[in-house]
Amino acid sequence: MTRVGIVIGEFHKEIAEAMLDEVKKKCKELDVACEDVIWVPGTYEAPLAVRKLLRRDDIDCVAVVGYIEKGETLHGEQMGITISLILKQLELEFSKPIGIGIIGPGATEAQAKKRLDYGAKAVAAAVKMCSV
Repeated sequence: MTRVGIVIGEFHKEIAEAMLDEVKKKCKELDVACEDVIWVPGTYEAPLAVRKLLRRDDIDCVAVVGYIEKGETLHGEQMGITISLILKQLELEFSKPIGIGIIGPGATEAQAKKRLDYGAKAVAAAVKMCSV
């Protein structure tokens, strides 16, 4: 059975909890074990938690779940670019898949609420890549 770790940003708690519900449903549907869920302050803090999960022998893949909202500045865009690059580097370093289920950057709250399945899609992608 594939074993998944989840890293989720709590900055937008209501949206994050709804996304986590979808993640758990997807894990059941795919018959994979959700071994651990690590809550971090926000998406920007995810890489350290991802690295800790990837080091574990009982984790086959990781999904990162969160929401980077549309702000008044380009801060969210910078966060999204930085996170994407770091997560891909970690994926290659550990040879374990990382599904990225981050809504945004630049999404409004209404757009985010329409995309609560992004975390579930990230789990599905990471699990599929475990067989590659």
